[in-house]
Amino acid sequence: MATTRVLIVEDEPDIAELVKFHCEREGLDAQTVPSGRLALDMVRKDPPELVILDLMLPDVGGLDVCRRMKQWPETKDVSVVMVTAKGEESDVVAGLEIGADDYVVKPFSPKILMARVKAVLRRAVELPPQEGSDRYSRLEGALVVDNDRHVVIVHGKQVDLTVTEYGILNHLAQRPGFVRTRDQIIAAVHGRNVVLSSRTIDVHVTALRKKLGDLAGCVETVRGIGYRFAESLVAAE
Repeated sequence: MATTRVLIVEDEPDIAELVKFHCEREGLDAQTVPSGRLALDMVRKDPPELVILDLMLPDVGGLDVCRRMKQWPETKDVSVVMVTAKGEESDVVAGLEIGADDYVVKPFSPKILMARVKAVLRRAVELPPQEGSDRYSRLEGALVVDNDRHVVIVHGKQVDLTVTEYGILNHLAQRPGFVRTRDQIIAAVHGRNVVLSSRTIDVHVTALRKKLGDLAGCVETVRGIGYRFAESLVAAE
């Protein structure tokens, strides 16, 4: 089986080599480039499975690199893990909005970065059900979403949700582990033409969690960004 390829876009040589070393320890085929322009040239000619992308680059910034990758047909499905400095929440939100899969804050633990990388790669090959799939389960079957009947079942019992609560849960549960911003959730549930305060989502999430009972923790808050659905019962506790 072919080795999974990862491109590390980082202009600080020490950090680039550290990340490359840990990627190779995990059996990944890792290459490094110091600039956004070089990264764009490489991914377009020979797309890797994943890009670890620093946002602060000397020429083309990381957000622009991600935006262009997601616009090109040949690179739109390449997974992206952003690396950002503390306090850059607006950049993280912007990156997630344009298609980045996850982010890691500097300074970071190599173990945490590798865990994020492996999780993103695992999700990419798990082929989760598409939005609107008739029925699917999460958390080892503890939660079932039935789109055909528009109901949610927790531990075998139906839970009565409002239309918005159902829409939020369904949107998040389709892609466990993926962070969704509040604006992304609003667009998914109500459409892009609807204007709502992003904090309105917080109110609905609070009500949703109460109705989920002991599974309330499956809807995780990502501080300053939005929400995600837990990948396991352990994570949800």
